[in-house]
Amino acid sequence: MKIDKALVLQAKAGDDSAFASLYETVWQDLYKSAFYILGNREDAMDVVSETFLEAYRGIRKLRDETAFKSWMYTILNARCKRKIAGYIKERGNISIDDLFGECAVEFDGHSDLRVTLSSALAGLTQEERTIVVLSSVQGYTTREIAQILKKPHGTICSKLSRTLKKIRAVMETQHADPLSAEKGVNTK
Repeated sequence: MKIDKALVLQAKAGDDSAFASLYETVWQDLYKSAFYILGNREDAMDVVSETFLEAYRGIRKLRDETAFKSWMYTILNARCKRKIAGYIKERGNISIDDLFGECAVEFDGHSDLRVTLSSALAGLTQEERTIVVLSSVQGYTTREIAQILKKPHGTICSKLSRTLKKIRAVMETQHADPLSAEKGVNTK
């Protein structure tokens, strides 16, 4: 989805209706990312609201109008990290991996494949989830993700590759056809 540079310029100049239009353009994508990272609808909505509030207050500081969407994801990522830190503080000393093992990603349907994907996503660290969501769900390139997360490009490429292999392994293991496995047939 392309962001209108003129709209960003108007928002930077203080036009509230232009900012509202930008909000309408990107809020659903931000919500999806926050939901997949946090695994909780209410917290995802809170984080998106906080992200837009922070963006509204700081829109005049945005240097590159063409980077509006990635700037929003940078803010969202920081807010998600703060929310996760809050989870950890509330529960005492618990690792992020343990936390996401307890958070179930909600799906509207109940198919075996969706349950298996939910299980695979629940086994990821917060950073792995963020990278996968930004790449696979939101369509960002690895270079853009590196910018958003302030990490080297090579690191993002490696982590994305390893994480996708991890998801694929879980999907193949948990979603294998038991009848064909008994007969020695490869269902991959």
